[in-house]
This record gives sequence, structure tokens and C-alpha cells, in this order.
Amino acid sequence: MQNVAILTLSISSILWGLTWLPLKYLHEKGFDGIAITLLIYCLMTIATLPIVWKYRKLAIQNWPYLIGILLLGGGTQLAFNTSMVYGDVIRAMVLYYLIPFWGVIGGRIFLKEKITPLRFLGMGFALLGVFLVEGGMSVFTSPVSWVDLTALLSGLLFAMNNIVYRASPNLPIMLKLHVMFIGAAFFAAITIGMMTQQPAILPDVSFSAWLILLGFALIWMLTANFGTQWAVTHIESGKSSIILILELFTAVVSAHFILNETLQGLEVVGGILILAAAMMETLPLPKTNIRMSFKYKKSS
Repeated sequence: MQNVAILTLSISSILWGLTWLPLKYLHEKGFDGIAITLLIYCLMTIATLPIVWKYRKLAIQNWPYLIGILLLGGGTQLAFNTSMVYGDVIRAMVLYYLIPFWGVIGGRIFLKEKITPLRFLGMGFALLGVFLVEGGMSVFTSPVSWVDLTALLSGLLFAMNNIVYRASPNLPIMLKLHVMFIGAAFFAAITIGMMTQQPAILPDVSFSAWLILLGFALIWMLTANFGTQWAVTHIESGKSSIILILELFTAVVSAHFILNETLQGLEVVGGILILAAAMMETLPLPKTNIRMSFKYKKSS
């Protein structure tokens, strides 16, 4: 089973690392960046509804977890997709991978995890890495771009969402994913509604573009989401963390060869530090009891 899980997680990580490709393609074909998220997550919500309908009583009984996933997971997906569509792929992915820093803080606050000296060092590496990626001292004289802030936000929300996932291990994976899909569609709709110039949700694009969006939602994204969440429950956390870094590697290599993107100077050093921080998080931690203010309930 573990070999299957490792293969599944590897494939899912590669799919996540290449997510920027269909996102940018669809945007170039005429879909608005935010509308892409709204459409693909509406499609995934509809596709998974028949599967999770039997869990409706369970969902009501354990609503605090699911509200957290709706807000944090949904926000993660919208922020991540937006940074991929409008930003430089490599830069956005590097900033997204500040996840270890947010995860350490969240783990300490909510799960009472111990912050070891090595984890403190990793946090320092992560912060210094972001500082260098943003240009070092120039960050104090020029504002950080909204795309960079969106990439950072996606990592923060992802790390917090992971904490809710870990605190609710007995809730079905598909139920949690379904709620996250609803959250992403909800936030995308709210964002579109707040835009001064509201884009067309259903643009006049080619039939092939619609087919690509449909396949991207119902094959690519469903596989990546479910594959990741299923696999990490069957693999040791340290090993799964190493495999998940394949997402960053895939994004960097593919964007370099396809888009000719690169990091320069301080950005390279910053990226290496952030990667080092992520690698430090693959090391085992002291065991802790996960306790939150509400309990998992089983449906009768």
C-alpha cells in the first residue's frame, strides 16, 4: 500500500507543480483568472456532491472543522491559482513554500507542538529567504507586489488548513475536499463581485478551450487534490514532506524551460534558504497530542 501511496503522491505533486500551465493557457484563451477558479471549483463541487451526500449528517455534526476548511482551504486555492495566473511561476512558488514557517507557528499555537532548535533555525532560513527573494534591503523602499503577497497568503492559508486537516483525521477525505471546493468557488465569486470591472464568467471562447477547462477541473485537479490527501494519510509525514517538494522542483524546472523564467542573484539564495527550511520540516518531531476546542463526532 505504501508503494502505491508514494507513486500517487509523486504524480499528484507533479500535477500541482504543472498547474500553472493550464491556468495560464486558459487565461490566454480568454478566461479571466478569477473566473477560472470559480468555474473549475464549481465543476468539482458538482462532481463530488453525489459522493459526499451520504456524509451530510456527519458534516452538520462536525461543522467547526468544515467551516475552517471552507475558509482556509478555499482561500488557499483561490490565492494559489491567482498567483500562478498573474505572477512569475518560479517566484510565486518559492514564496508559497514559506509554508514551513507558517506551519511551525500554527502547530505551536493550535497543536502545542514543540519548536526545537532545528525548527527555529528553519524558521530563520525561511524568513531570510523571503527577505532575499523580495530584493533584500530594497524591500524597505519599494512595496511588495500584490502577486507576491497573494503567493505568501496562499502558503499561510495552506499551512493553517493542514492543521485543521490533521485535527480531524476521522472525517472522510472527500468530504473535506468537497467543502474546500465550495470555499474556493465562494471566495472566487465574492472577489468577482467586488471587482470594479467585473469579468465575464462565461466568456466567448472556443469549444476546445471549454473542453480543456472541463478536463482540467474533472481530471487534473480532482486527481491532484484527492491523490495528495489520500496519499499523505498512508505515508510517514517526513517521507511525504520530501515527496511534496517535488511540486516546487517541477514548477521551477518547467517554468524555466517553457517560460524561460529564472531567479537572479539574491532571489536564488533566498530560494535555496526556503527550500532548506522545507527540508528541515521533513525531520521527525516529538510526538504530541492534537487537541482543539471541539471534538469529532460520528454520525449515528
